[in-house]
Formats: sequence, C-alpha cells, structure tokens
Amino acid sequence: MLSNTKIGVLLVFMILFTSFATYFWQIAKAPNLQVEDSAPPFALYVGTKGTYKDVLDSLYKYRVVNDKMSFQFLAKFLDLKEQLKPGRYVIRPKAGNLEVIQKLRKGLQDPVPLTFNNIRLKADLIKRIGNKFAFGPAALGALLNDSATCHKFGFDTTTVVSMFLPNTYDVMWTTSPDKLLGRMHDEYKKFWTPGRTAKATAQGLSPVQVSVMASIVDAETNQEDEMPRVAGVYLNRLRQNMPLQADPTVIFATGDFSIKRVTGRILGLDSPYNTYRNTGLPPGPINLPSLAALDAVLNAENHKYLYFCVRLTTDGGFTGYHDFAESYADHQNNARLYQEALNKRNIQ
Repeated sequence: MLSNTKIGVLLVFMILFTSFATYFWQIAKAPNLQVEDSAPPFALYVGTKGTYKDVLDSLYKYRVVNDKMSFQFLAKFLDLKEQLKPGRYVIRPKAGNLEVIQKLRKGLQDPVPLTFNNIRLKADLIKRIGNKFAFGPAALGALLNDSATCHKFGFDTTTVVSMFLPNTYDVMWTTSPDKLLGRMHDEYKKFWTPGRTAKATAQGLSPVQVSVMASIVDAETNQEDEMPRVAGVYLNRLRQNMPLQADPTVIFATGDFSIKRVTGRILGLDSPYNTYRNTGLPPGPINLPSLAALDAVLNAENHKYLYFCVRLTTDGGFTGYHDFAESYADHQNNARLYQEALNKRNIQ
C-alpha cells in the first residue's frame, strides 16, 4: 500500500507530465502558421543552397509564423538546420509546427502547377516556364536553343516549341530542365495517339506540320467552332500549291505584333515566314497552338473554300467570325467591305 508521501509524489509527477505533454502537444500540433482566418496558403521556396536562417527569414518576413519561439524550439529539437531539404512547400492555413517542420525535413514538396498558353515566341515560353522553377530561364533557354538537345526529342531549335502542349501540369520546383523536357515529351507522345497520327498522315502532314498550321489557325480566329473551316482553307491551298497568304505569319516575320493591318509595305518582306512570297508552311509555329486548333487541323472541314475574310455586322462592326469564298471574285467583294470598315475606323 502506497504511503501518503508516495501518493503525493506520484500526483505531482502526473501533473507535471500532463503539463509538459500538453505543452509539447501545443508546440507540435497547435495552429501556429498562417493562423489568420483570411490567410491563404503560403508557398515557401528553399533553394539547393538554402539555409535554416533563410527559412526563418522568409517565414518572419511574410509573417507566416505566429509564435516564433515555439517554432524555433521544435525546429532545433528536430535538427531542422541539418535535415533541411530544398523544394517548394505550401503551408496551409492554421498549420502546426510539427507538420511544417516534418515537410521541410523529409522533402515533402508540393508541385508547381505549371500552366502555359497564349504564348507567341520561344523566348516568351522560356521566360514563362523558367521563372517557375529553381533552374531559371537561362538553363532552359540553353537547352531549347541547343540543336543536339532538340534533335534528341525529334525537333530542331525552331520547331521544338511544338513539343509544349498548352495545359496545366504538376511539376516539382526542384526538377532539372532536362527532366522537364522529358516530361513535356512524354505529354507530347500521349497526345499523339495512333489515331491522331493517322489523321495527320491522311491530311498529308507530319505532327510538327500540324502544329505549324494549327498556330496559324489559332492566330486567325478565336472561335473554336470556326477553326476546322479555317484549317480546311489552308489545306486546300497547300494541296493546290497556292501561297497560304496568312497575315499572322507576315506579322510574325516583322516581329511587330502591334500591327493591325497588313499592307503592301510589309507584304514584300524577305522572310521564310512571309507566306505571301513563299508557298508551303513556314519553318515553325508562329505561336503555341491550342489543343483545339491542333484537333481542328486534324479534323478540318472538307470543303472547296480558298479564301476567307472578316465577317461584318449590319452596321459595319466585326463579328469575330469570317465569310468564306470559293472564288476570288466573291472574296474580293468581301475584302472590299472589310477594307472600308478598317478605313472608317482609321485602322492603319
């Protein structure tokens, strides 16, 4: 039978143990990061040379941590300084110290949601993607401008942008540029199923040529339901060895994307992208074509149209759609009305 003294000591021990257990639970589990009700998830970036001090500086600078002392105590106890792993870590609202510290110790990264679309130039693509990852734009640009690297994936330095299909991809921030290109190539191969490849062949095009034509279709119309008809016009012209005469390719050749009206002043430009002077497709895409435009080329309308021009409203406005014509005479009439509308608005 326990004496009163032993019972008292036991009670004191239990009280102290409970108190310390509660304290440690609070340090480990209680919400301490992003505790404000309106606080959004916070992305913490730890570079390959990132230090424990860098982590603290970032968390404190953006006021992510509520109780600094408790965070530092547990971080020291768990040796975060030596176990820190590089990566991108999303800290959810009302996260506890232990949850965050364990993510940093174990390298439990959160992927970067990589989205790209509406990109015109390879330089824009390099900047858009490179700035999302630890490797930066320069490393990606070096690969995409390297002939051997592009050839490895089946492209040249002009057509390699065709490999990047607009979508959203989850990619780790610490991935290497080589692995990113490998991932994009895998996605490209998934898109080019045997069925799609067969459709391209039936149109007399390679997958890269489909991308080039799709980039022109994308530049000509924003209306997805009209894209197959526009694609049909360009396929008809290719088959008859007619110049494509696509205004967006000429604008691309000038590098001046503020041009609203393609006139004789620039139609004589000496460039492989000037489809008024050259027959066939230009050497590469003039933008990053959408998936809708790619499928529009593969499923182009079978018709006899060789021309199209912006369709006008009854009061001379622009509808966003086009009028199509089989004969040059009908096209000339449509074009005259369009030119008059441009003149009326003083669009030069």
